[in-house]
Amino acid sequence: MIHVIAQIEIEPGMRAAFLVEFKQIIPCVLQEQGCMEYSPAVDAETDLERQHRNENQVTIIEKWETLDDLKNHLTAPHMLAYRERIKDLVKNAQLNILSPA
Repeated sequence: MIHVIAQIEIEPGMRAAFLVEFKQIIPCVLQEQGCMEYSPAVDAETDLERQHRNENQVTIIEKWETLDDLKNHLTAPHMLAYRERIKDLVKNAQLNILSPA
């Protein structure tokens, strides 16, 4: 199994627009071979002093059966079209590709 934590830095004030686009591709991604989880998350409102918050970030949590499944996902036609639609909303992205310990 492969875990992916994608931290997407959104252009200021554009998080809601990004989430609208992201939520439209979720059903397509969940139907891909090997996709076990694919969901966005944003910082929770808490009173925990050590919590880091960033209103211009969306974290994508993914689980894939194999690395090949993840690679196929990255080149899927709906993902290529999605990336084109969000290119002006995203400032930066970082992927953490993890294996269970």
